[in-house]
Amino acid sequence: MPPPEDPLWQVRLEGDDAILVFGGDWRHATDLVPAMQAAAIRRAIANPRRLRFEAQALVAWDSLLVATLWRLRGLLQADGTMLDEDGLPPSARRLLALAASTTELPEPRRPRPNLFAVIGTICLSALASVGAGTMLAGDIVRGLFSSVLPRSRRTRMQGADLLDAVQRAGPSALPIVGVVNFLLGAILAFIGAVQLRRFAAEIFVSNLVGLALVRELAAVMTAIVLAGRTGGANAARLATMQGNEEIDALRVLGISEQTYLVLPMTLSLMLTMPLLYLYACLIGIAGGALVATTMLDLSPLAFATAVAHAVPLGQFVFGLVKSIAFAALIGLVSCQIGLNAGRSAAAVGEAATRAVVAGIVGVIALDALFAVVANIFGF
Repeated sequence: MPPPEDPLWQVRLEGDDAILVFGGDWRHATDLVPAMQAAAIRRAIANPRRLRFEAQALVAWDSLLVATLWRLRGLLQADGTMLDEDGLPPSARRLLALAASTTELPEPRRPRPNLFAVIGTICLSALASVGAGTMLAGDIVRGLFSSVLPRSRRTRMQGADLLDAVQRAGPSALPIVGVVNFLLGAILAFIGAVQLRRFAAEIFVSNLVGLALVRELAAVMTAIVLAGRTGGANAARLATMQGNEEIDALRVLGISEQTYLVLPMTLSLMLTMPLLYLYACLIGIAGGALVATTMLDLSPLAFATAVAHAVPLGQFVFGLVKSIAFAALIGLVSCQIGLNAGRSAAAVGEAATRAVVAGIVGVIALDALFAVVANIFGF
């Protein structure tokens, strides 16, 4: 037999009952494993009708004893053995009852997704976003009118802020807009040349490049570049100001954030986007001309003459209108997301990502709407 200070147990049979006698020191300092002890006790008591306990010989115990009893209870209840825990220390019985009440909770039933509820939620979110954007647009228009009225200078849009926003949205975007549209024009010319060469209609490459860029791709690609570049930056800037409580400070001073912050950002996009669109058209046509002159032996003068005859002035006007609409959409969406961002560092990155995604999707959706309207009016 082990010395009295070591943990020990003994099984005594009385008829159909088994009595488990605990003694010694049942604490974790003895390096016993509860699962192994419970399995050994289960093998020793065979299959009794009821198991009782005696703990008068216990010297000390802690959670090691409770863990062993808990695992033994699970083994015996699976076999239908009844447990009489009256012989255990009262505190051990309370711990076992607490463990049973916290570990055997039923799993919550997950509600089945309702397709109509999901669609309704998406529609309501979209309507709420449209409503918030409309209200922001109204505030911007009101701020634009208030900026030209003789009011306090601090509550109006500052010219320096507008010039800074124009610099960030316009000249700084010229390299990336030029590279994207130059490559786009070159790709269009290459694909058109490969296909039109089969029908000896290489000269119509100029029509393809000119119409595709002027009517659709130059405005759309420039807007996508600005949505990823300027829209995300505006949203991140406003979200940072929101986190630093700078916008709250403006409101305390009686300065409208729509007039002081959002109006310069949106107006700068609307002023620079048409110029960037014309620049993108020119660079894209130059890229197409480079491919056409190298692959199809067309002179640059012949290519430019064919583009001038293929693309009427109305197509440029249509593209300019679309570019202004794209700019207003990017400005409103990015500023709204930035103003509604959280006040943490993670919210800044999330606002920038949401602004880029929403701006790109919005530009493509608005372009599809322009295409439908133009088709209805036969343009």
